[in-house]
Amino acid sequence: MTVRQATHAGSWYTDDREQLDYELQQWLDNVPEQVTEVIPVGDSCPVPVKGIRAIIGPHAGFSYSGANAAYGYKCIDTQNIKRVFLLGPSHHAYLKTCALSQCTEYSTPLGNIRVDQELVQELQDKGEWRLMSTRVDQDEHSLEMHLPYIYKVFESRIEQISLVPIMVGSLAFETEQKYGKLLAPYLADPENLFIISSDFCHWGSRFGYTYYQSSEDTQPCDLSARDGRPNGVPIWESIQRLDSEGMDVITQLDHVMFREYLDDTSNTICGNHPISVLLAAVNHLYPKDVQNRDGPRLRFVKYDQSSKVCSAKDSSVSYASAYLWLPC
Repeated sequence: MTVRQATHAGSWYTDDREQLDYELQQWLDNVPEQVTEVIPVGDSCPVPVKGIRAIIGPHAGFSYSGANAAYGYKCIDTQNIKRVFLLGPSHHAYLKTCALSQCTEYSTPLGNIRVDQELVQELQDKGEWRLMSTRVDQDEHSLEMHLPYIYKVFESRIEQISLVPIMVGSLAFETEQKYGKLLAPYLADPENLFIISSDFCHWGSRFGYTYYQSSEDTQPCDLSARDGRPNGVPIWESIQRLDSEGMDVITQLDHVMFREYLDDTSNTICGNHPISVLLAAVNHLYPKDVQNRDGPRLRFVKYDQSSKVCSAKDSSVSYASAYLWLPC
């Protein structure tokens, strides 16, 4: 038995079991019973959402993104779920493919989650996968930061669910399509839930990204620290508009459109490849030319920024949570 240790507990989030359980419960309790969808704007839906097959959620330290992530997790109808696919980007190991875990369990301060080794082997038999070493597995935070919430929302039946962790590398468009096609049958299964780990815009000179658009009618530019406070809209508002455009494209459930958006803006959405694999899977199940009003639906239910950037010397990271609903 090889257990992946909770290596970020005690730094990115508390390693105290009771305190962690309390924080997660508080964040979940603070989500209203009727959540307002932020992208597209205006609609609302009761939670949990019947029939959802995936959520998108952030993976920053819980003091920054824990409250945001609760919105995605509150949307999950856990009743019939037996298996959780967890897709996260690789921040440390360079990959041009996807990698599977060799661990048998993933540890959290709340308890352990069993890895579905049979399904991992089934995936290996179907495609080109690398295997994560234990060190690479434990170094990556994009997967670990979702484990406490997974345990928490499934705690009443944690012994009945299993986990399929997938580290997603820097994939070419065609490779995203390949993995999307491979995972599509699993996404179609109502007993499976996909969790896509991603933060949104990483803005600031320390991230090498200072995109700024002073108004909707002007050309974007890159700011430098000496620019201070620009004359147009506040920088945080430009970031929000950039993220909102990206979230709107994602709700269109069009893999090609999302890739074009990324090519146009270079928005630093760290989980853009896991999101792209999800979109490719949806497009395989529901081709764009046959989607209709009763087809799949993706909606964002929460958006935040770590800080409201006003000066080009500052920095921020954006967080967003969403759910994907598929027809039964």
